[in-house]
Amino acid sequence: MRKAGEKPGRFAALSDDDILSRTVGELTPLAQRVVIVDYDPHWPDLFQREAEKIQAALGPRAMQIEHIGSTAVPGLAAKPVIDILLVVADSACEEQYAAALESIGYTLRIREPDWHEHRMFVAAQQPDRNLHVFSAGSAEIARLLLFRDWLRSNRADRELYQRTKLELAQKDWKYVQNYADAKTAVVEEILGRASLHRE
Repeated sequence: MRKAGEKPGRFAALSDDDILSRTVGELTPLAQRVVIVDYDPHWPDLFQREAEKIQAALGPRAMQIEHIGSTAVPGLAAKPVIDILLVVADSACEEQYAAALESIGYTLRIREPDWHEHRMFVAAQQPDRNLHVFSAGSAEIARLLLFRDWLRSNRADRELYQRTKLELAQKDWKYVQNYADAKTAVVEEILGRASLHRE
């Protein structure tokens, strides 16, 4: 993932100490390999229901809510985890939104002050939900949406990304973050093509 001072999107793998320092609460190593499942057409509906709960809890403090990650790309195999992007005025000001998210079942698990003030909350449901919180104007918001939209429209890169994920899922990882970091090269490659196409 990221190191302090790096440009947005230029990721380096996090060390175990880095992962631990960003984790809120106990960090449990993976007990099994990463599970990738076939695309489930119910995922968008699950996201929509969750987005409505978040919007109701936060009101106008929720400036934007988007379905991101692999479950947001029709036809793409994925970990059965609904990734959600939440944009607030200032993600560093947890007191403005954290309690409201906790009231609907979310728990703060990641705090990254040195990387866009990213916060990640999780909700242990079936499937799980990861809620990524960024401040309005963060460069990472545009990258996340560009990556999602490009995969939705580009079959070749969608298949490349799926092959990469399935290959990496066959390996043993200490933490799920290690698996995520291992995808960095192909993510950057795909984003490079998407950025050129957008220009």
